[in-house]
Amino acid sequence: MAERFVFTPEERRETITLIDKIRKAIGDSLQQGDDRKIYACLRQAMANHQLQRDVFGINPVLHALQTADLAVTEIGLKRDGVLAIMLYTIIPSGQACIDSLRSEYGESVAHIIHGLCRIRELYKKNPVIESENFRNLLLSFAEDMRVILIMIADRVNLMRQIRDTTQENAKHQVSEEASYLYAPLAHKLGLYKLKSELEDLSLKYLEHDAYYMICEKLNATKRSRDAYIENFIGPIQQRLEEAGLKFHMKGRTKSIHSIWQKMKKQKCGFEGIYDLFAIRIILDSPLKKEKMQCWQVYSIVTDMYQPNPKRLRDWLSVPKSNGYECLHITVLGPQNKWVEVQIRTERMDEIAEHGLAAHWRYKGVKSEGNMDTWLASIRAALEAGDDLQVMDQFRMDLSEDEVYVFTPKGDLFKFPKGATVLDFAYHIHTGVGNTCVGGRINNRIVSIREPLHSGDSVEILTQSNQKPNANWLNIAKTSKAKAKIRLSIKETQAKEGLLAKEMLARRFKNRKMEMEESVMNHLMRKMGFKELSEFYKQVADGKLDFNSILEKYVEVKNQLQNANQKTVHSAEDFSYEVPENDKSRDNDDVLVIDRNLKGIDYSLSKCCNPIYGDNVFGFVTVNGGIKIHRIDCPNAPELKRRFGYRIVRARWSGKGTSQYSIVLRVIGNDDIGIVSNITNIISKEEKIVMRSINIDSHDGLFSGNLVVMLEDTSRLESLIKKLKSVKGVKSVSRRSMTATPFSVQKPRIIKKKMLRKISSKL
Repeated sequence: MAERFVFTPEERRETITLIDKIRKAIGDSLQQGDDRKIYACLRQAMANHQLQRDVFGINPVLHALQTADLAVTEIGLKRDGVLAIMLYTIIPSGQACIDSLRSEYGESVAHIIHGLCRIRELYKKNPVIESENFRNLLLSFAEDMRVILIMIADRVNLMRQIRDTTQENAKHQVSEEASYLYAPLAHKLGLYKLKSELEDLSLKYLEHDAYYMICEKLNATKRSRDAYIENFIGPIQQRLEEAGLKFHMKGRTKSIHSIWQKMKKQKCGFEGIYDLFAIRIILDSPLKKEKMQCWQVYSIVTDMYQPNPKRLRDWLSVPKSNGYECLHITVLGPQNKWVEVQIRTERMDEIAEHGLAAHWRYKGVKSEGNMDTWLASIRAALEAGDDLQVMDQFRMDLSEDEVYVFTPKGDLFKFPKGATVLDFAYHIHTGVGNTCVGGRINNRIVSIREPLHSGDSVEILTQSNQKPNANWLNIAKTSKAKAKIRLSIKETQAKEGLLAKEMLARRFKNRKMEMEESVMNHLMRKMGFKELSEFYKQVADGKLDFNSILEKYVEVKNQLQNANQKTVHSAEDFSYEVPENDKSRDNDDVLVIDRNLKGIDYSLSKCCNPIYGDNVFGFVTVNGGIKIHRIDCPNAPELKRRFGYRIVRARWSGKGTSQYSIVLRVIGNDDIGIVSNITNIISKEEKIVMRSINIDSHDGLFSGNLVVMLEDTSRLESLIKKLKSVKGVKSVSRRSMTATPFSVQKPRIIKKKMLRKISSKL
């Protein structure tokens, strides 16, 4: 049986005192029957043993009252906030409880408690709190800004209560959360007083020696510091009074946490910190004269003491995003010590001390400058009322385009809205993404398509035989995941293609056939494939039958051989032949161009750059050598007309193995990336090397010459076809030199006798 919860006499007295204090502070906002309902809930919770002291031995009811008092006095919360603090402590979570609270106390109270319950669920996931992601998730999960304000007040109260606890581990954890999470939140909301208290108490509990060392140093120098402040502000006070300004002044010692951070940053001792204190001048000024009088004080102070222009901070003209308004200057005071002076009005000081909530105590006041979007939205909503009661109508969504999800270990990751389980898997690791078959979100099995939502706890399910496919590109939303999927698919296709190629080669070997690459290229095109990789993928997937491929291969090979034989013996394939009146034509043979050809000095003409596969002819030069020209060479007509008796029929021998230089002329639209697309195609081609590229652009069009090295005309035709398929390319052609007058040496005439001599060597 659970131990009965009881109040100690001291706790009872403090509880009564706090109830009276809070009732006086918010009495005008309380509704009839609120007190009675809260008391009834307390008695029922105690009877049901729902009230238990926590690990620190703190009374939950008294702690709730202390938090409510702090939220009312320091932040400005009213009836809804106080009731939410009390009810959250004594009523268990659950939708049924939220619905009953809504009918008893109103939508606003239930809304705040629902936000507090959601935050409690987040903590059950054991999050890593030392991250900006968790801070943003906390803000977006709270739904109502009052939830965050209550959490900050609760943590300040807890830090005050655990000073003498013996639970060091729990105390250490609470202090770390205060330092990493709640102090930055308080700073974001402009609650500087609470922020400084959280930081100082965290330092006290986490770095005990550093805290008390600074305390002792401050106490030891307090007398001299107070004397210096009095000596500094005396003349300023006199001048301000003479100017007729209403004001009061006070000295503010820098917080212990700030001093410690500065010591670590500057790597110096306590004595090396010179700006231990600041002077604050607070004006009692009408709203319309605030800026004018602040700058008037600035003028008076800088006339008396030399200012440091590099340390001027003007938050009058452009307030901070959290609403902070003040003028900070640093001047050189007596004894050549730098002193920071802060100039503000009573209204500005109230905002600086109590933060966000203080804005709405000055209804109709709009600070100038740029505010955070969400803060401006809250302020605009609150200007419809006199206090924070209208905040229940505002659902804060700091990052509507982002979601934050947990790993099972509590790590928190940020994703764009719409991201799926597959995106999460690839964010963890490429191997996890490649083998992902689904996930478990909040202990619920889901598919890889399931979208993520803020606060989800996600676990990835994998299988070793899983592989990415093209459909995954439609599921993934992040560029990182899509890039990894494409890379994995490409690697898989390459492996499968190599395997299919090896299997096909073994089938050829079993048939005692040799698999020629050129024949395979023709076969691939005949079967409707643009790339060999696509062809081999179909083979790997079992969509193409090996026997069918072998039969078609033999058919294509026979067709190519027959075509080559016709090319050799058919006269119609040559445009230029020995003239009919040349009686020696019957004795001429065909010059077979081969790398092993001996006894004949021949070379490829530079005017037309013939390559293996081109229809060519030979032209006997004056020195006895032979120049090989393409039949469509620009100089061919002139050669035929003037020197027909020197023309020799020619053909290529065997298979192209050498690489020839070819110039391609490319014309197209001058679009971004088009040159990159062209060079990418060439780089992916096997046995084709790009030697140079020259591009000119004019009036939205580009033209350029590409010099490539390749083996034969079949590869050339394939390359030209692929280049023409690039978006924006208008034409691709093989460049020919313009026809130039063909010069010969007249003194030496080649006779038909010499031609017969050359022919005898063929």
